[in-house]
Amino acid sequence: MVKNGRAIQGVRIRGVVPERERNVSSVAGHMVSGSLKSLKKGKYNIVIGSALAGQLGVGVGDHITLMVPKANVTPAGIVPRFRQFTVSGIFNVGMYQYDSGLVMVAMNDAATLYQTGPGASGLRLKLKNIFKAPEVAQKLSNSLAYRFRVTNWTQQHKNFFQAIGTEKTMMFIILSLIIAVATFNVVSMLVMVVTDKQGDIAILRTLGLKPRSVMVIFMIQGMMIGVVGTILGVILGVLLSVYMQDIVPALQALLHTQFLSANVYYITQLKGQVAVPQVIKIAALALGLSFISTLYPAWRASRVQPAEALRYE
Repeated sequence: MVKNGRAIQGVRIRGVVPERERNVSSVAGHMVSGSLKSLKKGKYNIVIGSALAGQLGVGVGDHITLMVPKANVTPAGIVPRFRQFTVSGIFNVGMYQYDSGLVMVAMNDAATLYQTGPGASGLRLKLKNIFKAPEVAQKLSNSLAYRFRVTNWTQQHKNFFQAIGTEKTMMFIILSLIIAVATFNVVSMLVMVVTDKQGDIAILRTLGLKPRSVMVIFMIQGMMIGVVGTILGVILGVLLSVYMQDIVPALQALLHTQFLSANVYYITQLKGQVAVPQVIKIAALALGLSFISTLYPAWRASRVQPAEALRYE
């Protein structure tokens, strides 16, 4: 726990080597004030998140007390182990869980505080492809002795990522239903066109146009509506994803509100990424449904009887 006056907050302590920390995390590139290089052996400096700094009411140069779940045996009894640290840096990575609950100290200072002796208690790796983390973790676990424990980022936030996976599945179903509703609009529009153009269809039939040709005409008309709508939707969706980081802050400033409050959500910023396979899947679904929606109106147009349609003309 960290303490400043009456403010107390539970945190996670991470002992780091500043020169190597930038190789495995982006904290060094998200420093609001101070520097990660200030974490030197014996200086007892500490780097904290911006949300934690706000909760404690401290800034760079202030002192806070760090207490660990260890105890010292003294003639007066068992007392908690604590140490005063100087805030030498404040970071903001945009994820409230870390901005409010992670503190960094020099690895040697952490070892002294916990009395773990020389050496590190763990090693962190950063991969170029983060999605290979489970595979690499499994290989390391198989090659290392049983006393070593290997974890990866998918296990640390397993429930969170499972919830995101479920949400993505539900969003695909909801979007599919929205597209299905749009196809009903296409069907109703084409049915109205067929009803309105029965006289013209009848005249074309009397001139020798076959029912199959009439059906093709209305199918092409419906497909044109689907193709144009799908192209416009894909373009707008891709542009929204690419410029998400610029659009969201502009809307927040315009509406004077914050869509992703740090007190509620894990993240406070959105970064759009275009997943080409998913874009193709959605576009293909839209085109397929628009094609299906043309079948009934086109079939109905092909069934128009010239004599019946021209009876009152």
